[in-house]
Amino acid sequence: MRDRLPDPRRLALHVTSLSVLILLWWLVTHLGLVRPLFLPPPGDVWDAFVRANSDHPISAGSERMVRGEQNYYLWEHLVASLQRIAIGVGGGILVGVPLGLLMGATWLGVLLEPYLNFLRSLPPLAYIGLLIVWFGIGDTSKIWLLFLAAFPPITMATISGVRGVREDQINAVLSLGASRRQSLTVVLLPSTLPEILTGVRVAVGFAWTTVVAAEIANGIPGIGGLAYLAGEQLKSALVIACIVVIGVAAIALDLGLKSLEKVLVPWRGKA
Repeated sequence: MRDRLPDPRRLALHVTSLSVLILLWWLVTHLGLVRPLFLPPPGDVWDAFVRANSDHPISAGSERMVRGEQNYYLWEHLVASLQRIAIGVGGGILVGVPLGLLMGATWLGVLLEPYLNFLRSLPPLAYIGLLIVWFGIGDTSKIWLLFLAAFPPITMATISGVRGVREDQINAVLSLGASRRQSLTVVLLPSTLPEILTGVRVAVGFAWTTVVAAEIANGIPGIGGLAYLAGEQLKSALVIACIVVIGVAAIALDLGLKSLEKVLVPWRGKA
């Protein structure tokens, strides 16, 4: 039996733990236990976040104004990365779900599953160089990398869902006169949908962890590209600001997918 705290108490617990974490962070930096280059204080990170979302002088005393960081606001970097992730994960869904249904229901699973496991085991940095050679340093190589990060978990989750459907359920609708296509849409796909949504959540997580690798080359605008470039320039406060934005965006996306799951498969967990 799962322990469930009321929403107000859960929120209070999260706020308290976050406040304690920030306080400890401030205390460590205030006492000088860690050099600011390695761990800037929270105030510097906030200043970097505000600076990255506003117009400001290019240097102290200069009248020349610049826009955010690398001529884009931080939120514009985030939107650019979200667009790449949406296309990459969307492609993973369009290819992974039908392929997973076929692999789970036919002999194709025996033939193709070793190759799928091979692809799933490869870290993104292993083939980012090859993708750049094939597709250049533009968005195409980045989207392909995010697709390759998202495609295997979606396909694997779909296969798992198909194999979890009882054969007598499909035989029952077929005996009642349903066609193979109808058994797919009425029984197989709805029964597999919870697993597919879990695979999509995992795929989005993989895409987020891959976004920095995807945006190493010519990743501006892009939140991962900005974090990488800021690290090269030793702008630690900006790096941490980007990391926080990436983390908060990932949590928001996951919460959105959980809400979508409750709408599409309200029966999950109630059997």
